[in-house]
Amino acid sequence: MGKLLQRYLDNIEEGKKTSRIVVTRQTKIKRAIGQLASREAKEKGDPLYDKMIFYRDLFYKYREKIHKKYGPRVRSKARR
Repeated sequence: MGKLLQRYLDNIEEGKKTSRIVVTRQTKIKRAIGQLASREAKEKGDPLYDKMIFYRDLFYKYREKIHKKYGPRVRSKARR
């Protein structure tokens, strides 16, 4: 697994490409629909909203645990 990972990392070119995201009227409307739908669900006390928040919090909790556990092990690999 180590050799495969190293080969993959060797093929990745370092550098950062700036990207241009065109924000159109349609993308603004889609974003607003999502935000307003979540707010409406929260105000109405929708059980689906409560589940969404519950699982979002669990996701962040377990992601933090994984980063805490494996972070020091992979730090040297990330710097190579």
